[in-house]
Amino acid sequence: MNEALVRRFMIPDAVKEAWEEAGKQIDSGLNDEALETLRAAWEEHGDSANHANTWKLVGDAKQAIAQSTEPVSKKMLREASNAYQSALKQDSKHRDARRASNAIQIKMDGLGIRKSTLPKLVDDGTPTIYGMIAILVVGMLILTSIKYMPEIKNALSLTSESSDDWDATLVIELYPDAAPKTVASFKDHARNGNYDYIAFHRVIDGFMVQGGDIECSTLPLGSADCNPGTGGYSAFWYGQGVEGNPTTWTIPDEFDPNYRHVPGVLAMANAGADTGGSQFYFVDKDSTPTHLDDKHTVFGIVTDDSTYLGSSINGIELIDMLSLVPKNDGDQPLNPPYIHSIEIEGDTALMHLLIPA
Repeated sequence: MNEALVRRFMIPDAVKEAWEEAGKQIDSGLNDEALETLRAAWEEHGDSANHANTWKLVGDAKQAIAQSTEPVSKKMLREASNAYQSALKQDSKHRDARRASNAIQIKMDGLGIRKSTLPKLVDDGTPTIYGMIAILVVGMLILTSIKYMPEIKNALSLTSESSDDWDATLVIELYPDAAPKTVASFKDHARNGNYDYIAFHRVIDGFMVQGGDIECSTLPLGSADCNPGTGGYSAFWYGQGVEGNPTTWTIPDEFDPNYRHVPGVLAMANAGADTGGSQFYFVDKDSTPTHLDDKHTVFGIVTDDSTYLGSSINGIELIDMLSLVPKNDGDQPLNPPYIHSIEIEGDTALMHLLIPA
């Protein structure tokens, strides 16, 4: 028996204990904690943790996380499927991994989720054109000594999400020169994830699309202890509100005569002078609400290089798409579009959106 195989069968008791603990955590719905438990075992015991049982538990935890989101996370389902496949690579006779792999594949097929977002690299043992390109790229990586991260470590590290996790990306040019306090607050909320999974709670076609209520517009709408559109606060204390109570902080108005309300503008919602918080709105297509000038701070505008389902789209067209979603008798969407996340790159914001059918 070779050395690698000997190590495989000599599983430390601590790894076995980690499996048992992770299994209990998954049964209790503590899936992130289970991944942390498995990650710690990997970091401490290295190759000894590269076992079919580890991979099976990784798959179970990630599948549970995927199913806990609305809509179901395609990325997490793919990662769970890949984990089960890795378990079978370690032990092709692992019955639980085989059952789980078959079950998740059926589930993904039913949801129309492809197993991989990557093009096919090999066809009947022969590299496709994509395979040839991949070989070239790998060769370049090796030549430049780029370090490869082990497969299991990558799976347990919960790596960054890809564009498969959202439907559209709205690119916004921010105006820090015109509204420095407003832009700073918006950026800080975005970087801290406060806008993640916050719905657009008020939509008026031909006028504006409003969202950003970080207190009362979490999904599903109505699940918070306050009404959508009634909450939100500044990320920083600008001398307004109680300094020791962040939920009372507001942003002073910042009006610049060179930045007015035109289609595609990003502006702050408020309840009167100097009451801006976290809520914002986009001016819709063909709308020029000049009556809002010098009443609401303009601090950005959408650009032409936004995307929808992987294709380029003008930002104002994407705003118009949001304005057309079905609504109740008022202005509240029945199945609201919402923010997946916002990335900040300098004075550009990439707002990743999910737009339910």
